[in-house]
Amino acid sequence: GRGRGAPGRLSGVARAVVALGSNLGPRAALLERAYAALGRLPGTRVVARSRARETPPERPDDGGPFLNAAALVETRLSPVELVRGLLALERRLGRRRDGRRGPRPIDLDLVLYEGARRLAGPALVPHPRFRSRRFVLDPAAEVAPALRDPLTGLRLDALRAAASQPGPGAGA
Repeated sequence: GRGRGAPGRLSGVARAVVALGSNLGPRAALLERAYAALGRLPGTRVVARSRARETPPERPDDGGPFLNAAALVETRLSPVELVRGLLALERRLGRRRDGRRGPRPIDLDLVLYEGARRLAGPALVPHPRFRSRRFVLDPAAEVAPALRDPLTGLRLDALRAAASQPGPGAGA
């Protein structure tokens, strides 16, 4: 039956934000394939997709520009199970994790998982650097503005607004 959550949500289902990125090969097509594959994970459905944003790589050895986006999913998977599923999807879509950085056809990261705080182990949630990475924070706030960061208690839309404010000593 249905739980007492938002309309259309089943009990035992958590909302999670997954960041998607690609900078190797047919980037937009790879993001589309990743969205479709996310919806085929057991007990998981994609309920919102952000628009894709082209962003420069963080480091020169990362290769060319990225196409970044985010998905809001509802899932019955635990955070660890979801991360395992994301890693399997990356492998299926051509990602090879060999310890080195560099261009990649797909990058799937668990950003937030509703009600979960795991600061150690294979599934770190929230993602340790999402607040300082606009290419993650902006799409995440687009798909789940009211979802709260469990460490700060702030909504994603508030974190995005704070990140948009000029810092101390910045010009107007």
